[in-house]
Amino acid sequence: MDSREMAICGIGAVTGYGWGREHLWDGLTSGKPAAGLEAGYGAQPEEPGWVAKVADGGNPVDGPSRFARAMRAAAREAIADAGERGWQPGKRVGLLHAVVLGEVDLWREFYLDRGGDVRPREYLGLMPSTPMSTFMQEYGFHGPAMNVSAMCASGNAGLLTAKAWLDAGIVDDVVFVATDVSATQENVRHFVRLGVAVTDTEPLEACRPFQEGSRGFLVGEAAVAFVLSRNATRPYAMALGGAMSHDGYHVTSVDPDLRQVRGCFRDALANAGVPAAAVRYLNAHGPGTKQCDTAEATILEQEFGAATGVYSVKPLVGHCQGAASAVEVSVAALGYDRGYIPAPPAVAPGHPQLLTGRVPVGDGLTVKSSLGMGGHNSVVVLGPPA
Repeated sequence: MDSREMAICGIGAVTGYGWGREHLWDGLTSGKPAAGLEAGYGAQPEEPGWVAKVADGGNPVDGPSRFARAMRAAAREAIADAGERGWQPGKRVGLLHAVVLGEVDLWREFYLDRGGDVRPREYLGLMPSTPMSTFMQEYGFHGPAMNVSAMCASGNAGLLTAKAWLDAGIVDDVVFVATDVSATQENVRHFVRLGVAVTDTEPLEACRPFQEGSRGFLVGEAAVAFVLSRNATRPYAMALGGAMSHDGYHVTSVDPDLRQVRGCFRDALANAGVPAAAVRYLNAHGPGTKQCDTAEATILEQEFGAATGVYSVKPLVGHCQGAASAVEVSVAALGYDRGYIPAPPAVAPGHPQLLTGRVPVGDGLTVKSSLGMGGHNSVVVLGPPA
């Protein structure tokens, strides 16, 4: 294995499709969105709306909330999966946890239902360190443990931080988890008011990245975990490099001159040591909003060839906020392993390079872009295992 490369050795997932990696893959392969009608998410409080929430589940021992249980379940599945594929942990296993809003359900209950009066043990469950601490205790890992936060780009940021740790020799392996279980009625309502989220229309009608008539995204929830290492015998995919930058322009809007976005793509390819001509797939941020889709379509056309296909799985799994790019990286990695990309079906006229339905995966590279709210740009370059 090239000293610059980091292998994705194991994958775990909890999404709106269910608790487990195979539920995610089967759901995407079906071409049917994970979102369902949920009470209280419509235009009026008494009306239902479309959202891809994580159902209650997991092991109660992992904590009282969906957030803690999903985080632990995804990480546990990734570790078991990596072990089955030949990975053995080194002496220094680190933990990275991508979190934006964190433990929303319990903080909501703390303030609104309990008036701030909880037992000390319950209060500890609100702390972001608690699920990380219990996880490290479970496996006896003693490497560094840290939260990562870069809005919707947090998944890419976590992968690049893990690679930096490995490059620097700080760790031998990294377990990386991205968790976002924050789709409360209040949070979703405000994304709708911002004009980017949609709850009043079926997912494929509302969210059409790179197609005519797209209105925005459906909100989703997820926890996705990876085991990342240079000691892999049967990896899913290789993370060759990447880059991050910031627009420094606006709290919600992408800088229209795209200077920083374009620079991030170019820096990612340079960091990975690969030419743009080697990129076969753009696994896009693709939320279905006009400004993001326009930005990525422009980059696709100006920086890559006509043979580079573009896709976004947000119409199916939803926009999973702080876990979004981790979900989407898992799709690219599983696609290399299983031989095809489960792209959403196109429902309207769209970009000529847009992939639709099951697309056989070749040997080309995948660029995974993620544009986080507030100007966070991130690009990761992925390749098939040797």
